[in-house]
Amino acid sequence: MSKVEEFEELRPLLFSIAYRILGSVGEAEDAVQETWLRFDGSATRPTSTKALLSAAVTRISIDVLRSARVRREEYVGPWFPEPLLSDPYQDPERSVELADSVSMAALLLLERLSPLERAVFVLREVFAFGFDEVAAAVGRSEAACRQLLVRARRHMEAGRPRFEAVRKEREELASRFFDALREGDVAGLRELLAADVSMVGDGGGKAPQLARAVIGAENVARLLASVFPRMARVDVTFEPQEVNGQPGAIFRDRDGKVLHILALDVLDGQIQTIRSVINPDKLGHVGPVADAWAIDRDIRQARRPTE
Repeated sequence: MSKVEEFEELRPLLFSIAYRILGSVGEAEDAVQETWLRFDGSATRPTSTKALLSAAVTRISIDVLRSARVRREEYVGPWFPEPLLSDPYQDPERSVELADSVSMAALLLLERLSPLERAVFVLREVFAFGFDEVAAAVGRSEAACRQLLVRARRHMEAGRPRFEAVRKEREELASRFFDALREGDVAGLRELLAADVSMVGDGGGKAPQLARAVIGAENVARLLASVFPRMARVDVTFEPQEVNGQPGAIFRDRDGKVLHILALDVLDGQIQTIRSVINPDKLGHVGPVADAWAIDRDIRQARRPTE
């Protein structure tokens, strides 16, 4: 195989490693591209191309994450990962675990880890790399990597959600949720929500967003049932779409541009968390982005006939 062929065969794995470390589609793509440039510029053919490239993209991602931490600390409002519509790395035997590891909830938990802990956890727990490969990738001894993994597991287990493994059940619940949303059906929405459900938005100061999280089934149901009919009046539509391995939807304006992406956390037959990503900087990889401020003005001007 040529270098290009070897690299392209491994690209899905490299992207999936980088995305789980970084939580950003754009930064993960940049890390993969930098990995290619280093590989292409090297005259040495490695014993294991997979090991070499995985180590390279991991080290690049760690460096990017360290610089990104400062930006995230200064971020306006809640920070969510960039929505991922399709994980390019497929392993049918581990599809459930892979989907779990890329969920918004899991990625937010990974934010609690140091860059090294995060990289070790991703390589070992998600992609089942041997400790020798992990150690080579992060530049630490195997013993140190084992300790990093112990600390990472402790943080992750403390708050890790357990998503339903049955995809069909999740999809059916999500279908009922979006039907109720279209209808503005408060009761229909309420019965699908956990009692302590939370709804949170990520606008990053660059788009309208919730001032604070909305908590409780009644509050969330009433908010959703009141807002979407007004969105529909200004021709906002949505299409159900898997987001980070969980149910979700893409909302679009009348021109088909992406307004925001909704992601649902489903557990025990109920929706536990609703996350809305509306920061335009996090939506460009999905397609042309709508002017959220303009749509917000239109929605505010829309009035029900009885009002």
